[in-house]
Amino acid sequence: MVGPAGVGGIMAPKSRSQRITRPPKRRPPKKRGIGVAAGKARKRAATADGPGIVEAALAAFAHEVRTPLTGILAISDLLATSDLDERERRWVDTIKAGAEHLASLATLFVDAARSGNAGIGVRHDHFDLRGLARSAGDSLAGRAAAKGLRSAVDISEKLPALVVGDPVRLRAALENLIDNAVKFTEQGGVVLAVSATRGVKGKIGVAFAVSDSGIGLTLKEIKRLFRPFSQANVSIASRFGGAGLGLSSVKQLARAMGGDIVIAQRRGGGTTFTLTVTLARAKAAKAANSGADADLPSDPATPLRVLSVEDNPFGRVVLNAILTELGHQAEFIGRGEAATERVARGDFDAVLMDMVLPGITGIEAIRRIRSLGAPLGRIAIIGVSGRDDDEAASRAAGADAFLVKPVSPRALAIALLEARRRAAAAT
Repeated sequence: MVGPAGVGGIMAPKSRSQRITRPPKRRPPKKRGIGVAAGKARKRAATADGPGIVEAALAAFAHEVRTPLTGILAISDLLATSDLDERERRWVDTIKAGAEHLASLATLFVDAARSGNAGIGVRHDHFDLRGLARSAGDSLAGRAAAKGLRSAVDISEKLPALVVGDPVRLRAALENLIDNAVKFTEQGGVVLAVSATRGVKGKIGVAFAVSDSGIGLTLKEIKRLFRPFSQANVSIASRFGGAGLGLSSVKQLARAMGGDIVIAQRRGGGTTFTLTVTLARAKAAKAANSGADADLPSDPATPLRVLSVEDNPFGRVVLNAILTELGHQAEFIGRGEAATERVARGDFDAVLMDMVLPGITGIEAIRRIRSLGAPLGRIAIIGVSGRDDDEAASRAAGADAFLVKPVSPRALAIALLEARRRAAAAT
């Protein structure tokens, strides 16, 4: 009688009580299921938003850091070419090595933020491989000496000079390996060996081996090393410091450049990290461009009148110092809207256009300049940015060349020649 009475309403009070006490045995799972689903949905949403927020924050951080680093690196390059005694040159080298290390850390942070989305995009620039290896060796020597360690650098004679690849990220990866080797070594020394390996047609494999006599690693610790924001051992991390960020990005970089990174334990203690990459030989690229060299619009030493659209006061000082050293004259304005008017007067031979400006962006400013009638609208334009991602949009808008901060005197001189050549060919 209990069931029918409850259904028919004859014993309504008791039935109501039953509805309060009994159903929870069946209903809560449904409610809990809804709650869990909602919680998972919120977590998924938070996870989806998280990388974008982190990436934006780190990109903004990198931009702010690179602005002063641009000046430090550029001025140290200029000082290195001046008449210095041995002690002063060591000071300049120390400043430059420190700034390059900070720049490499900024690059690794940005790459780590991007790795969860589109991954690492490598550039294909011509650069001096031997020079990069020597510079990394100098960095190692300076850091090791500061800690009272021995150091040695072995660069193979078979290594080509000019190659095509991503020197910024390659240098960042080497700086990370060198920094770790010195950090975790208290006695003995660190060795950098750079050698050429077999590559496919038109390319060359390069191996960078960094060996130390430090604390060493167990197999279990080695497996943990390539997890983002993870360290091999918590107690070691608290002792030596570090964010545990770099090796994850180094491995991604190596694979993006056709290589990898492997770790081997050394007899007697210590570890060897071997970074391998595949780089294109630059001979074909040089041959393809050799025919255009006869059409250079002017001698490299010809003074140019350059309009620099740069709103950062520190950046202006740096660019002015470099341009003056190269023998050129510069005028600076801070907004892209004014660039078209200044170019229309016909007072300049080239434009340096920063991508991040108040008001309209550098991309839009380039488009407006290109909308001018010939020949003013065909002036040589060089895009400048702290992010290499801006190159495609800069060139699509009409830039003849592109530079990534920090800008070196040599890179700017080459970019001016490239831009002038392309502008002359278009008229």
